[in-house]
Amino acid sequence: MQYRQLGATGPRVSVLSFGAWQIGDPKYWGDDGADDAGAAVGAAIDTGINLFDTAEQYGNGESERVLGKALGARREEVYVASKVSPENCNALKLRQSCERSLQNLGTDRLDLYQIHWPFRGIAFEDVFAELKHLQREGKIRHIGVSNFGPADLKQAHRRGEICSNQIGYNLLFRAPEYEIVPACQRMDVGVLAYMPLMQGLLSGRWMAADDVPQNRRRTRHFSKERPGTRHGEEGCEDLVFQALAGIAKIAKELGETMATVALAWLIAQPGVTSAIVGARKPEQLERNLRAAELTLHAGVIEELGAITHPIKVHLGHNADMWQGEGDSRIQ
Repeated sequence: MQYRQLGATGPRVSVLSFGAWQIGDPKYWGDDGADDAGAAVGAAIDTGINLFDTAEQYGNGESERVLGKALGARREEVYVASKVSPENCNALKLRQSCERSLQNLGTDRLDLYQIHWPFRGIAFEDVFAELKHLQREGKIRHIGVSNFGPADLKQAHRRGEICSNQIGYNLLFRAPEYEIVPACQRMDVGVLAYMPLMQGLLSGRWMAADDVPQNRRRTRHFSKERPGTRHGEEGCEDLVFQALAGIAKIAKELGETMATVALAWLIAQPGVTSAIVGARKPEQLERNLRAAELTLHAGVIEELGAITHPIKVHLGHNADMWQGEGDSRIQ
């Protein structure tokens, strides 16, 4: 496993992190009787993964509870990250959220506490003052943000030490490359990339839009006519599945899986500290670990970039996967 410094002030974390949303929200991800969160978490630690990410929003706290139980006595071997929802970003609610997350996880501290989405109508100063109080009390060690665009990131960074920005970033969604990743690099803020496999699309599970489960067809890649979408855009379904075919071809030539190639491409991108992968069983995790060992040649990286460039151009600068430019939450 490789390790990288998380921003200017954060810990050294593995280039692949464990995303715990999948182990605590069967309503979204589906209920699989063969799930084994304890085995998946144990396998992750055994292979060198040392950052585990969750949020109070995932399964209404159930992800935190399942992760805490799965870590058990091995809690001290890893860094645990959680997130506070934007509606809880005021002094009183933020403290309550933090203490509830600590209780759910069965721990006395959060190694990384992140603001899940930008908040509006509340002074940054008040929120970050409370975060600093929690930090001085030892309840949180490092402060991070999530889904922050350049403007919000600049405000946050000006008011305190922000070590990370967690953003949606993968071969099929490269909007962060325009402004967000460069801003993070200028501010020495580490990038944690979520949805690195685009909720299964980059694992080759589906090769036609109609085959994708409805709750995973809500992003701006898909037509506004798809149930559950709220972006009001035409989407780029043809471009997506043309790109997937091209990625599959490259993976086959390399003798690797699509998921391995997609993850290896992502962790090779400038500014990226770690890609957050989800797993509900050890074998799912093991399929992704190869990416941490695979070094793609510059020509392959360039070819993958060329294949997905039309999608990047079509989706543009808006880094909100679910809402259109006029309603984007990421500024």
